[in-house]
Amino acid sequence: MAERTESSITVQAAPADVMGVIADFEAYPGWTGAVKKAEVRSSGSGGRAKEVWFDLDAGAIKDQYTLAYTWKADKEVRWSLVEAEQIVKAMDGSYVLEDNGDGTTTVTYRLAVDIKIPMLGMIKRKAEKVIIDTALKELKKRVEG
Repeated sequence: MAERTESSITVQAAPADVMGVIADFEAYPGWTGAVKKAEVRSSGSGGRAKEVWFDLDAGAIKDQYTLAYTWKADKEVRWSLVEAEQIVKAMDGSYVLEDNGDGTTTVTYRLAVDIKIPMLGMIKRKAEKVIIDTALKELKKRVEG
């Protein structure tokens, strides 16, 4: 899973506000199109989620999986797959937040997903790009709304 896809967007908010929305997993079903349920299974010493279970329905890809998270203050969050029930074989990703010093934050989303169904690398990268761009737009709308 060496290849990954990434994209960035500028959000009209401070990094702490953006990270607050990212860290509020149980609210995801209300503002993301694909996450139907999200449950924090364990939290770390700082109160942020350490493991989160998701029920995903992204059209062709439906799965339930658990991700493990590591946080670096309001600057970065990384995740990796703990287990999945159906299609997802591996998943690593991150949000990196950069304070632009003008009340805006540049959010960079990096994602690498491997699924159990054979898929050409080019098609997989395109699917990752759609997932990332949709997630960034939904995040921007949620934070700024």
